Amino acid sequence: MQVRKTNYQVNATPRLQVLSQDQVEAIYYSALRVLAETGVRVYDQEGVEVAHSGGANVQDTTEDSSLVKIPSWMVDRARATLPKKVDLVGPDRKYRMELYKNQIYFGTGSDTPFTLDPDTGERRRSQYKDVRNAARIAEAMPNLDFFMSLGITQDTAVGTYDRWQYLAMLEGTNKPVNVTAVDLEGVRDQLEMAYIRLGGKDEWKKGPCFSLYIEPVSPLSHSKEVVQKLLFASDHDVPFVYTPCPMAGGTAPTPLAGLLVQALTESLFGIVVSQLRKPGAQVIIGGLLSNMDMATTIMAYGSPEMALLSAGYTDITKWLEVPMYETAGCSDAKLFDEQAAMEATINIATAALVGGNMIHDVGYIESGLTSSLEMIVASDEIIDMVKHILRGIPVFDDTVPLNLMDTVGPGGSFLDTDHTRSHKSEIWQPKLLDRLSRAGWEEAGKKRHGERVHERVAEVLKTQEPLFDEKMHEELRRVCELADARHKDEELDVKMFT
Repeated sequence: MQVRKTNYQVNATPRLQVLSQDQVEAIYYSALRVLAETGVRVYDQEGVEVAHSGGANVQDTTEDSSLVKIPSWMVDRARATLPKKVDLVGPDRKYRMELYKNQIYFGTGSDTPFTLDPDTGERRRSQYKDVRNAARIAEAMPNLDFFMSLGITQDTAVGTYDRWQYLAMLEGTNKPVNVTAVDLEGVRDQLEMAYIRLGGKDEWKKGPCFSLYIEPVSPLSHSKEVVQKLLFASDHDVPFVYTPCPMAGGTAPTPLAGLLVQALTESLFGIVVSQLRKPGAQVIIGGLLSNMDMATTIMAYGSPEMALLSAGYTDITKWLEVPMYETAGCSDAKLFDEQAAMEATINIATAALVGGNMIHDVGYIESGLTSSLEMIVASDEIIDMVKHILRGIPVFDDTVPLNLMDTVGPGGSFLDTDHTRSHKSEIWQPKLLDRLSRAGWEEAGKKRHGERVHERVAEVLKTQEPLFDEKMHEELRRVCELADARHKDEELDVKMFT
């Protein structure tokens, strides 16, 4: 298509923007004011000292905490050293995430106390095998780029479950992961396990294979464990997600703009302290931003407010030039059903269109309490469909084939032309969604979408080779066992597994 007009503009992809630059700036400067005038409560003495040494005002000190007020110039200084791009690479180095403006990657959520059993469909307590199975599903899904545990290993020792959880993740996937940790010791052990899996600390420096999830407490509080993890991650070149989870109407103001101001205030504290501790420390911000349902008091994972807040916060992070931790692929439904598919589709499309970076919580149902392998598989196809939409409509000579139209002419057919055969990728093809004729669908067993998804889950779980040899498994397991031994007096009943 020959274009001869001047100032010809092209939309390479569809776009979504919730906040204007003026609105972003209004929220940012409001957060600076809250940080400087209201302050945040910090429950770790070392964290208080780091902030104070950098110029923060420390007030109202009690036995266990201090009120820390950070002037805006400290934020400016921290932003000057804050990396605009964070890289994560899987144990298989072909899996790489480059987190910066408008680069989208999808992954699961973590630490659900319950799971839907893939065989019986019953809701039960999550176990080691469930984390491993979820990791195996994520490994097989082409549109999932990273993995979070999607379960808590409740058949292991309570105080050291995070190490076993990481081992289950490593057994199931070679993709980058986002880990959680019980405490500082748990982070240290998991980092040692990562060194073992990669082949040493030098390999970690070439590309870390996990990021660390850290969650401050809304409103405006940073616990001892949270700050300790932040400082350790900064010291040891561990990329970390500093992610508040405020609820509009519960732990944050009801107006969505007020919630964004509070969330950003909480994130900015993490940015400032990390850059004081080690300039260049790799930080990802964002979080689960949603509302408290006033009728049930749950934190809503499928509400339009969640999608809108996540999109708005992405606009803010793009303006700040810091990677964003988005939320999508989740639902308040109690099983994978029509509601789950509807809510996941809306939040996946919104997150992708706005350009969130590390988009997590694929596979969550029941407001983050339960994991569903069917939800992962179904969401993978939703993501694939949305990515096809993100390709937009290229307008070039080859995509506007005027000569071909002239050759085929009125009443002709394009079906058997070379041009049609060479442009098959223009048309998206589903793997699980049904496009059979009625007769074909009946002949195939009249299966509902959920049945086809369940069959895909079963197929994946039947087929996967070990990702590393027994010697490495023993080394990794040894870290977990040593942690159990150190905490044996705390746990009276440590259930082991095969």
